[in-house]
Amino acid sequence: MSEQGAHGGLDAARRGIDGFLQNARAAGQIDQQSYEQANRNVVARLAEWLQDESIAAISPHLPEGLRRAIAEERWEDLVNAFRQPARFGTGGIRGMMAFHKKAIEQLAAEGIGAPILKGTNTMNDVVFLLTSVGVAKFGKQQRPALDRVVIGYDSRIRGQDFAQAIAELFLYYGYTVYFFDEPCPYPEMTFAIPYSEIKGDIGILISASHNDYRYNGYKLSCANGSQFDPKQRDEMYEQHIAKARPADARRMPFAEAPRDKLVFLGGNEPLPDFDYLGREDRIINVHRAHCEHVKSFLLTPDLAKRQKASASPLCIAYCAFHGAGRRAVPRLLKEVGFNDVRVITHGGLNDLNGLFPSFSSEAGKEQQPDPGDPRAAKTAVKAFEDQKDLGSFDDVDILIGTDPDADRCGVVVKVPQDQRSLCGGEDWTLLSADSMWALVLWYRFQREIERHGRVLDADKKFIVLSHTTSDSIVLLARKHGLGVIKTWVGFAALAAAVRDVWEGKEVIDLVEGRTSPRAELCHPFVCEYQDVKQGARSFNVAAMEQSNGFSILGGPPPDARSLGVGGHVRDKDGTLAALLIAEIAAWAKERGATLFELIDREIFLDPAIGLFVNHYEPDPLDGEYPGIQGDRKKKDILRRALGYFQLALAGDMTIAGRKVTGAALYRTGKYDAIYEPTHDFQFPDEGVRLYLGSPLSHLTVRPSGTGNSLRFHVQLHEPHPGPGLPELIEKKKDLAAAAVAVVDEIRRMLDAPRA
Repeated sequence: MSEQGAHGGLDAARRGIDGFLQNARAAGQIDQQSYEQANRNVVARLAEWLQDESIAAISPHLPEGLRRAIAEERWEDLVNAFRQPARFGTGGIRGMMAFHKKAIEQLAAEGIGAPILKGTNTMNDVVFLLTSVGVAKFGKQQRPALDRVVIGYDSRIRGQDFAQAIAELFLYYGYTVYFFDEPCPYPEMTFAIPYSEIKGDIGILISASHNDYRYNGYKLSCANGSQFDPKQRDEMYEQHIAKARPADARRMPFAEAPRDKLVFLGGNEPLPDFDYLGREDRIINVHRAHCEHVKSFLLTPDLAKRQKASASPLCIAYCAFHGAGRRAVPRLLKEVGFNDVRVITHGGLNDLNGLFPSFSSEAGKEQQPDPGDPRAAKTAVKAFEDQKDLGSFDDVDILIGTDPDADRCGVVVKVPQDQRSLCGGEDWTLLSADSMWALVLWYRFQREIERHGRVLDADKKFIVLSHTTSDSIVLLARKHGLGVIKTWVGFAALAAAVRDVWEGKEVIDLVEGRTSPRAELCHPFVCEYQDVKQGARSFNVAAMEQSNGFSILGGPPPDARSLGVGGHVRDKDGTLAALLIAEIAAWAKERGATLFELIDREIFLDPAIGLFVNHYEPDPLDGEYPGIQGDRKKKDILRRALGYFQLALAGDMTIAGRKVTGAALYRTGKYDAIYEPTHDFQFPDEGVRLYLGSPLSHLTVRPSGTGNSLRFHVQLHEPHPGPGLPELIEKKKDLAAAAVAVVDEIRRMLDAPRA
């Protein structure tokens, strides 16, 4: 394109973008802050990307995609592509690759250099490589310098190509690269980093976890497999990533890499469809190492023998939801003796297809391949029933599902006849993560009690869970004398809280998540401590969150680059959770019980715990409020929520007939660079909580920090549900209906109707 043509295109873009922004502001579709940010940034960034020869060198067809968007007058899409840099959070970056399905399909067909609309706010080859420049330079400036990076990818569109481009950049910067030879679970990548044969410094996975097909991301881990410490993360971003220049995005092709600088990770044999460039003898069998490590957490050492001898061994259905668990999970289950594992392939659910064809891709209704979503469970059950070679679903004891990067686990269980009315009349239901983790913890306590009469060393043990995860788990832990830490949402917070305990750091007396009632900001990652005194506890027996994440972090590691002693990876692992749930199901079946029945009997009917109903709804149901206009919608809803917080403090508020008896505001300030505080709005990043009659019954309205969406969490507690199962069932019905009514009412109050 000639210089005159480029300037002409930019002039047209400037006029069109300015007109779009002014009209949107006048119509009240965007707020003043978003208008000013976009007005300041969009055209300037567009001009840079259109004219910088170094960007064209990275992605030669990128200018063509930008010129086409300008010619088609796609002003809103251009604003959304350039209005901000990709948001860098605790775990890296995540966002849309493109805004329309046609562009995603073009990316799938033509590769990462396809001439689609790309910008600073979309996930593309330029953004990934510039991020990698910053990470690589950060590593080289550490003392001692970091020089080993583990790189993986899941089933996202062109994930392997993005990962290889990033790997080639790290090779250019002198790193030794350990590269997975097939899509891998995120937990296997986080395990590989500190693994003894690798001892990596940095881990990168190209994945957007459970988000829909439009998304991709860059998950970043440090030497011990956890997410980077906030201080290091901020230094990495501010001093290196934000200052990365396209001219620095240089690459060394795999074929030119010195033999000792490129090592492949996989199984015990080369894969037929992967080019190892003659390095087949340098494959590290990390699959085997991860499998052996995960198996060490079983509490039934003779599980395989018992299953083989059983007249009715456990029957497991498994659904990979188009993801990287498709080989890892069945391999792990069969390794420990579960020989009746029926893998769902109908509809391509076992194929590595990042378009996720089993889920809706209709505009505005893009469904997520999330194993914690009841609709995903319904998809898996129907596919099983349609796949005639799997036999009858009546034979199945549990159905396990994992998301595309296999860090989340969902479990479908059978429902007793007398409770099917609670599950829409179905004989199966998706077990909530709250109940699932309570059951995992109870089982591990139970096995210790069977052997020793008590939970061993309870005074040294503790659990950690996010503040939106059920308090049933808290009461269970406290019953057995364990300490409890509640954190903000995300495994980065869970891992950081455990690390502080390991290091004997001072335990601050927190009040409603704040360091004092008058403090402006909450603790950066801890919400609450219960019986966790400095230096008294050291062993984490479970780390869990409502969004289907689980791990066991163990005791203090020998150094900062290792897993905890007796612990697993410092991020969530859906493959570990799958194995632990299968073990419990087998144990229960030997005793004539189901997982559903165990939860009723051992959790809800326990007088020390009582009945908990935890209800969760995202808004919107899928994806996020679109684009720059979504910023305004989210902030408007939050402003109303903050108003109700003040009303609740005044003591004159009810929701769905329930008296609001208290309120808490959870604000850490971690997103203030994105949502700049003003006199009338400070972003409540961990939410607004309204208490509904007791400290264990509450509603939380929590925003996403990196996307335009909200979450509604309701917890209702009945301490005395009745002496037996019939009374419990009636209380379940009452509380389940009440929880839905609370969300319906707060949606009306906040003008956030269910889509």
